[in-house]
Amino acid sequence: MADPSTETLRRTPLYDVHVSHGGKMVPFAGYKMPVQFEGVKPEHLWTREHAGLFDVSHMGPCFLFLKEGLGEPGGHEKISAAIERLVPSNIAILKPGQGRLSVLLNEEGGILDDLIITRMPGIDGMLYIVVNGAVKAQDWALMQDKLSDVAMLQKADDRLLIALQGPQAEAVLSEHFPEAADLTFMRCAYLQKGDEKIMLSRSGYTGEDGYELLLPNNEYGLGLVDALLADDRVKPIGLGARDSLRLEAGLCLYGHDMDASRDPVEADLSWVIQKSRREQANFPGAERILKALADGPAEQRVGIQPLERAPAREGTEIHVNGEPVGMVTSGGFGPSVDRPIAMGYVRADLSAPGTKIDLMVRGKARAAEVCALPFVRTRYKR
Repeated sequence: MADPSTETLRRTPLYDVHVSHGGKMVPFAGYKMPVQFEGVKPEHLWTREHAGLFDVSHMGPCFLFLKEGLGEPGGHEKISAAIERLVPSNIAILKPGQGRLSVLLNEEGGILDDLIITRMPGIDGMLYIVVNGAVKAQDWALMQDKLSDVAMLQKADDRLLIALQGPQAEAVLSEHFPEAADLTFMRCAYLQKGDEKIMLSRSGYTGEDGYELLLPNNEYGLGLVDALLADDRVKPIGLGARDSLRLEAGLCLYGHDMDASRDPVEADLSWVIQKSRREQANFPGAERILKALADGPAEQRVGIQPLERAPAREGTEIHVNGEPVGMVTSGGFGPSVDRPIAMGYVRADLSAPGTKIDLMVRGKARAAEVCALPFVRTRYKR
């Protein structure tokens, strides 16, 4: 991996906006991104209580569409069959405008990335896909390599991708897009406003109700961001609060809580594999994954509640009776619960909530216990 201090960092279209609002810029996924504005805790709590605006333009939005038959009857079945070569989820059953979290798999069943796949409303044979920024190049290369016989990929990371999250997000956004109020969780609208095309999805990465918007990188898109930030209910939020919010919601961060060494069963993501795909057993690594579903994994991702005030960071060893039994993959302080929280992997026989464990923080065993996820109840609009 390139040294962040020497690599050439890209800037999202909102770089100047971040600087003008006092954002502290740091290297992240090859970009200069704001880690905070007024502080992680106040930004975190503001999002839980009002509405926070996040720049996620470093992510990998794209459109996958048929080379032939786009917009024709049967187009969705064809494009679904293509992407289902790479993911274990049932994409064919998605309704127009419906999205689904899934995982890209290698041939051994390891997780290459998590991604959201949405059936484009009104255009059969096209999918709107958002992958993680740190691995978007390899994700796109995989899709182009494996699916080029039937599909083409259009990258969209030159546009603005923002998230508006929090209990007041609907009220704020509905003033600009009345259609926002009609969407439910994981539903998407494709909007035409004059000459501009907008993807509006009711989704996010905080556990709160909210939206993601793919906007043109022009005067219209930048003007909308300015208008949202001018609303008293909205504040800009940095990467620090984005991480603490997703940790409280029990959401994985790729490259930390899951990677190519983990399968979906270990990562507690077996729910992304619908019954029909399990029966078909025609996805990458199916033998390994179906065996883990039947027999149980050797290790399991769990919530971890430190019983002392010292936080357990990524890489902290987990011990039981002086023996290593797992590792923390994400950890920090949860402002909403006012205590340290963590996630990690433990031996499967130790994964039940309430199991006592020790966290080796700076060489000292600190009491903790396995707990259920999430730490904060999600508030998605179903």
